[in-house]
Amino acid sequence: MDLSQYAELFLAESREHMSACNHLLLEWERTPTSAEPVGGIFRAVHTVKGMAATMGYARVADLAHRMENLLDRLRQTKAAPGGDLLQLLFRASDLLERAIGLAVQGRERDIDVAPLGMELDAAAKRAGAPGGRVGRPGRTRVSRAQPPAAETAGAGGRLVSVVLRAEAQLKGGRALLVLRRAQALGTVSHLSPPEQAFGVEDFDGRFTFRLDSRAAASEIEHALAGAGDVERVTLAVTDEGALDRVESAGGAGAAMTAERSRHIRVDLRRLDALMDLIGELVTARGRLNQLAAERRDPAIDDVSIQISRLTAELQAEIIQARMTPVWQVFDRYPRLVRDLAKQLDKQVSLRVEGKEIELDRTILDEMGDPLVHLLRNAVDHGIELPAERRRRGKPAEGEIILGAVRERASVAISIADDGRGLDRRRILERAKKEGLVDASVEALTDDQLMRIIARPGFSTTDVVTSVSGRGVGLDVAMSKIRALGGTIEVQSEPGRGSTFVLRLPVTLAIVRALIADVGGERYALPLTYVSETVEFGAVPSATVEGREAMVLRDRVVPLVHLRELLHASGGTPSARRPVVVLQMGERRTGVVVDAMLGQQEIVVKGFDAPRGTLPVFSGATIMGDGVPALILDAGGLV
Repeated sequence: MDLSQYAELFLAESREHMSACNHLLLEWERTPTSAEPVGGIFRAVHTVKGMAATMGYARVADLAHRMENLLDRLRQTKAAPGGDLLQLLFRASDLLERAIGLAVQGRERDIDVAPLGMELDAAAKRAGAPGGRVGRPGRTRVSRAQPPAAETAGAGGRLVSVVLRAEAQLKGGRALLVLRRAQALGTVSHLSPPEQAFGVEDFDGRFTFRLDSRAAASEIEHALAGAGDVERVTLAVTDEGALDRVESAGGAGAAMTAERSRHIRVDLRRLDALMDLIGELVTARGRLNQLAAERRDPAIDDVSIQISRLTAELQAEIIQARMTPVWQVFDRYPRLVRDLAKQLDKQVSLRVEGKEIELDRTILDEMGDPLVHLLRNAVDHGIELPAERRRRGKPAEGEIILGAVRERASVAISIADDGRGLDRRRILERAKKEGLVDASVEALTDDQLMRIIARPGFSTTDVVTSVSGRGVGLDVAMSKIRALGGTIEVQSEPGRGSTFVLRLPVTLAIVRALIADVGGERYALPLTYVSETVEFGAVPSATVEGREAMVLRDRVVPLVHLRELLHASGGTPSARRPVVVLQMGERRTGVVVDAMLGQQEIVVKGFDAPRGTLPVFSGATIMGDGVPALILDAGGLV
């Protein structure tokens, strides 16, 4: 019986419990007199221990057991934990999480848990609570349909009924472990429900089987109960007919369980493959629509309309299946902020808002590094030391707010701190020294500020530490966000703090775009950032700081002529050229194109721009006629 099929499920379940463990440790650190966090941590670690034992991950189970012993003693003494003890539990939580990951990869031997395990044992002894074996709560109940003296099975063998504990995790894996122990005692048959039903998410942990064995009833009971998380074992000597009736009823119950199940875990690679396929289907749909328009055949038109509708519905369902709430990434950051603040002798709290906002899983995974860089910058550069905050009339503890909000077809993620704010004067001096701005510039706008601090190697810190000083954090964040088709903005006020806002598309693979003609070539502009279109020359124009602009509803909007920017020489621009107004946050830019060719859903493909290419392209797509077109990067134009 192969338990490896449960490895991914074990990993997913364990990560959830370790996330809860970290959050509860942070809560316990904030409110050390509260008894609730330690109970929650104990339950999380206990569950991981049980699952690891089921999977045969000995080192994971051993470390979890040692943590469990210490936590149990702390529960009993109800004493407030000291800083050293909490730090030990944080370290143990980190090691347990690493051990889980390595165990699933088949590399459990690569990690040594013994040294930290001994520290946990020593801490448990110092806790001084009454001793006693720490194990699973409750006892396994054993029931027999025959009197205790009936130790020998009849001709029909024994009917064994097993009920796992309701709170048991990985019930399918635990059931397989029970069967493995039964097989060591004799021949197992008439399993009901069948083994396949163990993998159903709604499997309730109840199953029966026939066991032909010479072992005594007490030996069977002891062996099966030893698998762990077994609530009840019932043995009965019965005949073949009774076993067949039980198997039939059990199979029906398994079918009902499978029918009730509405949620299953799906490998993300399958969703990626589905997205690739729907992308190809969207491209084929575009070609079909184009052919239908050329042929003008009513039958082809009907098929084209039907295919378009079905493709759109399928596309929407697949995109929705990939959507993931941002809390699945945000939940790891309170611990990161806490550890960094301790390292820098600062007091910092992290508040998370908008956890329920959803993003495509691929985008969410890619957001990890940029958010880490921005949070590290907020703790290191933004939040002041407690003494400095008190001198400025602020609370000793600084606050960082990590939030997400939905904005039309995009999501805005913000990292705001109440620290010292960016030193614009010092940044301007360094920028002048490095030749990044003209010597005559007296003040930096928010846009200029962002472009300067995000340049590779730019830093106002003279001393390089393990946290900052190399000038790569914001550069990495900016590059990653731009690659995702998003933008970063900054607002900062001296003494009041800074806010970085990341705007991202909800999904990457398929987007609706405006198709424009420039120099006889087609370019795509994602509609996410298109505010409106106007006619060039139909609105008043102006020159601002030497740059051409137009006045749109009493607001000056800078202009970019794509024909000039791309050095396009083909085609003939019309006298009445359209202007596509792009908007990102408060920034707006008018992009002048030769002609508008309409709207179309496009499949975004990665684009490795040749050296020397202008940084205004975010990807490429294949049009309905099979000809590729470049996708313009709104962030590089605004």
